[in-house]
Amino acid sequence: MNKNKIFYISDFFLSDILGGGELNDDELCKTLIEQNVEIVKIKTNRITPLFLNNTKHFLFIISNFMHLSQQSKQTFIKNRNYIIYEHDHKYLLTRNPALYDNFLAPRSHIVNFDFYKNAKKVFCQSQFHKKIILKNIKIENLFNVSGNLWSKNCLEKISILSNNEKKNKCFIMNSQLDHKNARQTVLYCQKKGYDYDLYSSKDYYSFLERMSFCDRLVFFPKTPETLSRVVVEARMLGLKTITNKKIGAVHEPWFKLKGLPLIKLMKDKKIQIQNQILETLNE
Repeated sequence: MNKNKIFYISDFFLSDILGGGELNDDELCKTLIEQNVEIVKIKTNRITPLFLNNTKHFLFIISNFMHLSQQSKQTFIKNRNYIIYEHDHKYLLTRNPALYDNFLAPRSHIVNFDFYKNAKKVFCQSQFHKKIILKNIKIENLFNVSGNLWSKNCLEKISILSNNEKKNKCFIMNSQLDHKNARQTVLYCQKKGYDYDLYSSKDYYSFLERMSFCDRLVFFPKTPETLSRVVVEARMLGLKTITNKKIGAVHEPWFKLKGLPLIKLMKDKKIQIQNQILETLNE
């Protein structure tokens, strides 16, 4: 296997969507580039079996792949030269385990099983995420990275923002996505008589800064969050969190940490995740 180049494929990249998965993927690419690995980003809808057969001696990292053709998946399975970096639940027809009792889907709703089974590794985000996956598909190549990636610059900014004086106020992420449940979260705060800041911004650092002045994050997602980047960011900023059990981060042993100790841990996680990729490259 060529050790100097990795193809990173996804439905979307950070230039398209400001999402948690895209932020994580972008930082992973930058981290690998710092290790002298050439990264070639390609959207899934541009991948063809012919291209895959011409590049079968290279490692592929596959992020979100809803736009990847069945023919291309079969070629990947044949070549077995890929890692899946799983951000949600694409082994389910619905992509949403919350639709099923105890997160267990009927067999008729399981998809892409062979695609997951034949990957060199499948990375998941948390122990919670791992348990849901294994409940539905029995695979032996699943690894919990137990975290997300943030840039050195971002963690430094979070460290500075964590010193901001906090008001007795709840922070609510004003997402337009129904499963983020902003409306019910607002009703919860109103019922409790809590002062709250309902906020959204396309500017990532403005969002973090605004959150840093509150003393609590309130977040009740309707569907399982494999980790929840915003919850980890709130903890790094020193906020308390009022959440439900559908958030992967709250099940991790490090979740009791906040502020600088958690920031340091996420720095270390970045190195660990990078090394897992490089180990696969050298196998």
